[in-house]
Amino acid sequence: MDCTFFGRTSGYLVVREPHRRENVYWSEIETETIKEYQCALDTLESLGFFLQAVVADGKPGIKGVCKDLPFQMCHFHQQLIITKHLTKRPKLEAGKELRKLTFMLGNICDKCFALELEAWHEKWHDFLKERTTNPETGKWNYTHRRLRSAHRSLKTNLPYLFTYREYPELDIPNTTNTLDGSFSHVKDLTRIHRGLKRDLKRKLIETKLQNRPPRM
Repeated sequence: MDCTFFGRTSGYLVVREPHRRENVYWSEIETETIKEYQCALDTLESLGFFLQAVVADGKPGIKGVCKDLPFQMCHFHQQLIITKHLTKRPKLEAGKELRKLTFMLGNICDKCFALELEAWHEKWHDFLKERTTNPETGKWNYTHRRLRSAHRSLKTNLPYLFTYREYPELDIPNTTNTLDGSFSHVKDLTRIHRGLKRDLKRKLIETKLQNRPPRM
């Protein structure tokens, strides 16, 4: 499950069956909310779909919606979160190490990753606690807030990063890449036909989301 937007208030929430590469649900949305995700799952169940697991990004609240299903945090989105906090080329050695560890997700077991993450935290424990005080106000903030946020993200999502290995019989993907790839294709089409009026643009998008070839 994931959302994509074609403007600030024009987007779609899509649920995709990854092995058949087919979208089984989509809805037009203005904002990405947990209510929309709940509606998607409820609708699919009402239509007779048997949901085995969910792969999604780390939006707060999604795990609660999927509480009765195995939940896999998308590795690609986790890496994007870390890059957002640390950039692609961190200057701090602690940041370099943490980013390198994150990009090992697909090639490391859950226990090894947890041990490596804990070892990283122990190594940089005092560094992470460094504070910077504003001389004018006397108030302080943690000096390395972005680094702390990156680490917190990994700690929070750790229980969901290796779900796909806990249920080998379900063949759960560890990313939403098949869905993200379809989003990219749709956006490429809208760029090619950027002169379309709003209704025709919507028709083009929804035709692709319904797994049908567009007729232009």
